Amino acid sequence: MKCDQLSIFLENRAGRLAEVTRLLTENKVNIRALSLADTSDFGILRVIVSDFDAAQKVLKDAGFTVGKTSVVAVEVDDQPGGLHNLLEMLRGSGINVEYMYAFVHQSGANAVIIFRFDRTDQAIELLESRNIKMIPSEELCKL
Repeated sequence: MKCDQLSIFLENRAGRLAEVTRLLTENKVNIRALSLADTSDFGILRVIVSDFDAAQKVLKDAGFTVGKTSVVAVEVDDQPGGLHNLLEMLRGSGINVEYMYAFVHQSGANAVIIFRFDRTDQAIELLESRNIKMIPSEELCKL
C-alpha cells in the first residue's frame, strides 16, 4: 500500500513555490496533500498529486530537483486519541515515524495521515495485521 510522493527542493526565496503551483496548474495536475518544511536556505515541498508522472516530468523539465519517496496513507479516526492510538501501536513495534502530514477529507469522519516510516514494509505488515485501513495510491489521488 505504498504511495508515491514527490519531494521538490526549493530555494527559499519569494515566488519559488508559486512557480511549482503554476506549472502544476498549467498541466492540470491537482495537489491532493502537501507539506512544506524549510530552513534558511531551502525548503522541501512534499506533495501527493493526481498525476505523479506528469508532475515529475514538468517539474524536472523546468529545472527543479525532484525526488520520489514511498509513503503510506492511513485512515485514522478523526477524534481525540485517534492518532495517539496509532502512534502507540507503531512505537510498541519499534517503528519510527520520520515525518507525517494529514488532511481531513470529510468533517467528522476519518483523517488521512501520510506517513514516512523508517521501516515501511514492516509498518505496512503491522497495519494490515491490525486491520487498519491504508489508502492505495490510485484512491488517494482521487480524494
